[in-house]
Amino acid sequence: MTTAYAWYFKALELVGDCGELSRDQMKVLGVSEADPEAGFYRRRAHKDGPWQTVAIWFDAKGKRYCLVDGKVTEAESAWTFACRNPISEATYHAVRGGQEWPGEPAPAAALSNLPADPFEALKAEFESDKEIAETFLKTTITTKEQADKAASWTKRLSAIATKAISLHKVEKQPSLDEGRKVDEKWRDLKEEPKELSTKVKRHMDAYLLEEQRKERERQAVAQREADRIRREAEEAARKAQDVSTNPNDPVDLAAKANAEQLAKEAAEAEREAQARNATAGRTGSRVSLRTFVSARITDYDKALVALKDHPEMKALVEQLANRAIRSGHDLAGVERFEEQRAA
Repeated sequence: MTTAYAWYFKALELVGDCGELSRDQMKVLGVSEADPEAGFYRRRAHKDGPWQTVAIWFDAKGKRYCLVDGKVTEAESAWTFACRNPISEATYHAVRGGQEWPGEPAPAAALSNLPADPFEALKAEFESDKEIAETFLKTTITTKEQADKAASWTKRLSAIATKAISLHKVEKQPSLDEGRKVDEKWRDLKEEPKELSTKVKRHMDAYLLEEQRKERERQAVAQREADRIRREAEEAARKAQDVSTNPNDPVDLAAKANAEQLAKEAAEAEREAQARNATAGRTGSRVSLRTFVSARITDYDKALVALKDHPEMKALVEQLANRAIRSGHDLAGVERFEEQRAA
């Protein structure tokens, strides 16, 4: 009996009740994952699934037997997922008798009456677990048993999150598929006219730039003419004031009228000299030149210095520094920082 269970007892001694053997420990024990050993174990039928009890033994003739949750199973298929998880015989019989696994959080209450709707069922499960977990958080972890429970809670809550992501994807998928169909239907009609419109505008650039050049020439000529008329108007006004002796003198009245007329012509010339933007098209479809401002870096090093205190630049530098350090590269002005957290 002792010889048949020798491997099992060594494994149990290494990791303890409900522990998990590492690959290195499996190598030290000298057994493969395809060669079942007699003993008591536990396994999960699938990731994040519940633990199942596993018992493997040999009769007097060397015939192998295996039970998984009390059901006869081929030992080879059960062993692959159970070999790393030895449990004590006492734990095996306790769990088979209805008790909870040691170190595992108590099951949420009233889960047998969960709603039929998957969302409401998962929400109810989480709310129950959340209440228990938050109560657990109020107690400082000082024992391995408490640490084991904490580890189980993290796995359990993560499983709820994973399930929620999966259910959310399933429920949302029809809407995403329908949305993609609508997007596909309208994509060309939205994008191609806009792209073609932009091409037509770019096709007008040369014409409008030439019109702008002509306008600047016209404006320069008009400004010179406006300056000349303004000087004549100012001179006429000065002469009219100098010769003015009698308000009713015809000569005085003519000089004043001439000065006023020149002043009006000067104002009109100034208006004519104002810049006019080059345009094309009528009201409602008019296109004109517009100034677009962008940066053209002429000295990269100076630009970096000028932007070094910008919050977005700091965030980008930190992101790139993290990427470099995690890849094993050293950076001037950057030190490797390590901290350990439960994961």
